Amino acid sequence: MELTGWVKPYEWGKVGISSAVAQMAMANDPDFVLNENETYAEMWMGTHFCGVSIVKETGETLDRVLKKDLPYLFKVLSINKALSIQVHPNKCEAERLHKERPEIYKDDNHKPELAIALTPFVALVGFQPVEDIIDYIDEFQPLSKLIGKEAVDALHQTRNAEELKRNELLDVFNTISADFPGDVGVLSLFFMNLVRLRPGQAIYLGANEIHAYLSGDCVECMACSDNVIRAGLTPKYKDVNQLISSVIFEGKSAQCKVFMPYRIDDTVQVFVPPVDDFAVIHVSIKYIVDTYKLQIQPFGSILLTLTGVRNLKLNTKEGRKQITLTRGSIVYIPVEAAPEIEFEHAEDCNEDFSAYIATFNYFRKA
Repeated sequence: MELTGWVKPYEWGKVGISSAVAQMAMANDPDFVLNENETYAEMWMGTHFCGVSIVKETGETLDRVLKKDLPYLFKVLSINKALSIQVHPNKCEAERLHKERPEIYKDDNHKPELAIALTPFVALVGFQPVEDIIDYIDEFQPLSKLIGKEAVDALHQTRNAEELKRNELLDVFNTISADFPGDVGVLSLFFMNLVRLRPGQAIYLGANEIHAYLSGDCVECMACSDNVIRAGLTPKYKDVNQLISSVIFEGKSAQCKVFMPYRIDDTVQVFVPPVDDFAVIHVSIKYIVDTYKLQIQPFGSILLTLTGVRNLKLNTKEGRKQITLTRGSIVYIPVEAAPEIEFEHAEDCNEDFSAYIATFNYFRKA
């Protein structure tokens, strides 16, 4: 089934055609009308009730066709302005928060997530090692005053600091400070890891890990949830007490935050997070390769095409089917397609083919 994604115009998104979300939406949906003054932040692919995908052929929602929800939610994000300082609750917290405040926490699921950069991507991920935080406090005296002499002295008693790593931090600080004047969340820059991803690199965020995406475009996959506990850099509700109660106070270096896939062969690599809800397969087929057969398990998956043209051949309830994949194509791959799908060379293909596939994390069971 070919699908139409659900576009979200959040104010932090990129504007007009500069947004990868807008570009994908234009390629995916012939009825999509671009507004060059509109922000295009997210495109959702899946069954979450806040943005369920539509089956192109029938106009039905994907959840009604499947008669169930998928365990994951697949997205494209285009970020022009920092997202909120946030954590996602674990499953028990999500159930409690949804029961107590359903108007804020709209479902009862946890939300571990994986972000794979499509363009140079910048994010704040987790707390820095204590030694590096001490360096920042010493370098910027207003921080010392804010924290208080007693707390700073206590930090120094266990100090084992390395040289200060600026990583162009002040440029980022000035940008975010201008976007969020007077927001105390700006100070989190001095305590969290500033991570820069190249296209194809990824970060994984488990429950209660503090983070904020700052700029760039990415493919994102997560458990099927929209639960966010916020504490800064946002006009939305800030649940500071809940975030402090939930967040993991653990310092690790920025290098530890890059999440590595494992390679199956020269064509396929897989991002396998430590949860059952989802995994992401990256298929990258060279132009010179005539046909590639991908081995899959019998779980419903969603494929998003980034570049190139290929004929996708797969089994369905109605028999063997062929779909021509081009940039922006979104296809639901049914259970019946197992044990393999086939990517065949298309006549008008003159470039390498690249696609991401979100699926249940059966790799973790292997």
